[in-house]
Amino acid sequence: MSKNLVAYFSAGGVTADAAKKIAQAANADLYEIRPEVPYTAADLNWQDKNSRSSVEMNDRTSRPALADKNAKAEEYDVIFLGFPIWWYTAPTIINTFLESYEFSGKTIILFATSGSTGFDKSAADLKVSVDDSNVIKEGIVIHGKQSPQEWKNWVDSLGL
Repeated sequence: MSKNLVAYFSAGGVTADAAKKIAQAANADLYEIRPEVPYTAADLNWQDKNSRSSVEMNDRTSRPALADKNAKAEEYDVIFLGFPIWWYTAPTIINTFLESYEFSGKTIILFATSGSTGFDKSAADLKVSVDDSNVIKEGIVIHGKQSPQEWKNWVDSLGL
């Protein structure tokens, strides 16, 4: 049986809620990816091209600093990696997270929250931040609420 970690970034709490439910369904440990400088409501205003999130997402080399590097990723076989979809992809802080740890030989399963879009460019944009030996799988994009049984069925379908 593999040892699982659910690592997630959540700006508004929606992804955090999903991460907790996935961790329970997968019997996984939980780790919140937090920025060194927390995002404010103004930072997250996607309608303002000068907001922090807009500036970061327009520069795919942007790597917001992490508040800590205590995920202990080396202890896990499978990492469920969650984030909200921003501008049709993962926020660049997810690249920061991936570049901060050694993931060789690990399976990374993506999950995301979104109002309407799918993964779009997320997997490709994240693969630049990990070694080729990693397996990044698109898992699930959540557009609404899932029941505990639906989470359990999804995790079970992965065959971990």
